Amino acid sequence: QVQLVESGGGLVQAGGSLKLSCAASGSIFSVNYMGWYRQAPGNQRELVARIARSGGTNYADSVKGRFTISRDNAKNTVYLQMNTLKPEDTAVYYCNADIYGLSSQRWSEYWGQGTQVTVSS
Repeated sequence: QVQLVESGGGLVQAGGSLKLSCAASGSIFSVNYMGWYRQAPGNQRELVARIARSGGTNYADSVKGRFTISRDNAKNTVYLQMNTLKPEDTAVYYCNADIYGLSSQRWSEYWGQGTQVTVSS
């Protein structure tokens, strides 16, 4: 069984910072892409940032220059440093990962349970 556990969400004033963490655990052989998505009320889930095992990254235009994604391959953990937060960043943030499971012996996509980020104006 594989699971993703997120932490670090909360309430912050506009202009502030938060750092999200997501750790993958369980029967894991390898982790490829890891990323963060978000979903605001009434909106579709959207990609925020994604990072390959090699370290290559891509970001949504709306967060470029403000958010930084990173990962620790030894810990199967991905981070999202969010600076200069805006009220429009308010959403539930979901961790996502492509994982090769030892038990399943195949690549599968996994999601975390989500963590709320609220930015007040």
